[in-house]
Amino acid sequence: MRSRLSWGVGALVLVGPLLAQATTLDEVRERDQLRCGVNAAQPGFSALDDEDTYRGLDTDVCRAIAAAALGDAGKVHFVPLDSVERFTALQSGEVDVLSRTTTWTSSRDTTLGVNFTGVSYYDGQAFMVASDLGVESALALDGAAVCTQSGTTSELNLADYFRVHDMAYEPVVFDSPEQSIAGFEAGRCDVLSSDASQLHAQRMQLADPDSAVVLPEVISKEPLGPAVRQGDDQWFNVVKWSLFAMLNAEEMGITRDNVDEMLESGDPDIARLLGQDGNYGEGMGLPADWAYSIIKQVGNYGEVFERNVGAGSDFNIARGLNALWTEGGIQYAPPVR
Repeated sequence: MRSRLSWGVGALVLVGPLLAQATTLDEVRERDQLRCGVNAAQPGFSALDDEDTYRGLDTDVCRAIAAAALGDAGKVHFVPLDSVERFTALQSGEVDVLSRTTTWTSSRDTTLGVNFTGVSYYDGQAFMVASDLGVESALALDGAAVCTQSGTTSELNLADYFRVHDMAYEPVVFDSPEQSIAGFEAGRCDVLSSDASQLHAQRMQLADPDSAVVLPEVISKEPLGPAVRQGDDQWFNVVKWSLFAMLNAEEMGITRDNVDEMLESGDPDIARLLGQDGNYGEGMGLPADWAYSIIKQVGNYGEVFERNVGAGSDFNIARGLNALWTEGGIQYAPPVR
């Protein structure tokens, strides 16, 4: 009996501090600010505009999380991170969430102490070449010098692709996207290879964007999305459902312009999402109108996509896989209920 009591007391001593430990949501609220790790300069996803404000799809995901957690999409501190330091910054607590064109892979999900919360952009690695080379297929790149970036999935994908197709290549590796595009423009390589989303952004940075073309081949799966530290399920849910709320809103036809009208909707799915029927934020420690705040201040997923990388932007990237499942794509969110 005594040994059983001693074990119980010991268990309480061990578990007590864990129960008392502040969650990430608590820390964000105490700070009254979300710290979000982003790319320093990838137009369309995360880059400073003329007013030194970060704009892009990834930064809008951060704003959606801030709207849910703090009720204010503007309460975000953006921390620019390169591909090498991004995971360390998340692991150490320098940032609360990483939203930086980061590919969800098994090794990253299981060995780095981080959890990916969803896919904000379905991407794939591609190739960009000078237009005057007349190359129309990646299968014509045997012997090419290929610029790519260190610390990314691109290096391994390149090796796999050229080995499978029995082609040779010379890797030219840089530490940052800025160095990669500068090397390509200076002629240090024949080809630049990275995620297609990044290539479209880098092409727009050239003095003459028409001087380069992105080839049609996509050689990998690159599901990009936000990541959080492991061990905090509440925060994992907040980040995950912030993205899902934007996807559900687009599917239901709820936009920034009509969300107030939609508060009166008789559709039970809309009522649940907007907090008019039950409190589906309670289980995450959020108010009932958490999704309303996201949509009102940031917009639905389609709005975020179009203004940053789609038809409303300089990139004019087709929705493709990033269209809703009802529109021929694979973007799909679980229901709020």
